[in-house]
Parts: sequence; structure tokens; C-alpha cells
Amino acid sequence: MLPAQYRMRRSADFGATVKRGRRAVQANIVVYGRQSDPLPDGEAIVASPKVGLIIAKSVGSAVDRHRVARRLRHAARDVLGDLQPAEHVVIRALPSSKGAKTDVLRTQLRDGLRSIRRPGGVAR
Repeated sequence: MLPAQYRMRRSADFGATVKRGRRAVQANIVVYGRQSDPLPDGEAIVASPKVGLIIAKSVGSAVDRHRVARRLRHAARDVLGDLQPAEHVVIRALPSSKGAKTDVLRTQLRDGLRSIRRPGGVAR
């Protein structure tokens, strides 16, 4: 389970991360990431990283979507130590994620995070 302090809950955070963040497309997931906005006086916000999940109906039935969400939360929990303090990450499950194992999703999540952090990598 993903601890509550690391869960992204606000719709505005999801929207900002997806629209203004960097994107990395993997076989079963799309990873969006961005640093949270600094305060007006230039100081960075000191907070824990936030992770959000987007599991659309195209993934499958409610049972399938919950299974994928559990697997992604488990994979996200394992990479929390790699995230920077003010980093926001949104993981969008693709329909192919329904049959993916947790280890595969974890590997794709790590690869996606490496890709969005790479200078000159996939940006929008």
C-alpha cells in the first residue's frame, strides 16, 4: 500500500502534472513527472513526493482496474526512495497493463522515471 502522505489527491495536482510535466511512454503505462511549483519568493516547497494513478475504464472491468491499481501502488511504493522531495508523479495505466505483472510494471515505472529526468529527454 502507498502511504497516505505520498498520495496525490487534488485534481489540480493531477492536471498540472499531466499538462506541464514531462512524459515517458512505456508498454503498459505512461509516466508523467514534474517538480512542484516554487513559492513566489523563490523558495522551493519542502514536502514529500506525491504519486497519483489514472486507471481508465478502457483498462477493463472494475475488478481489473482495482487489480491494476493495487499493482501500480505496490510498484510506486518501491520507488518512493528514488523520488525527489517535491516531485509529483502521475502513472496512467494503458489497457495492456491488465495482464502485466507487478515486476514488469515496477521496471517500466523505473525506466519511465529515468527517462523523464534525463536532460533533453522526452519533454512537452
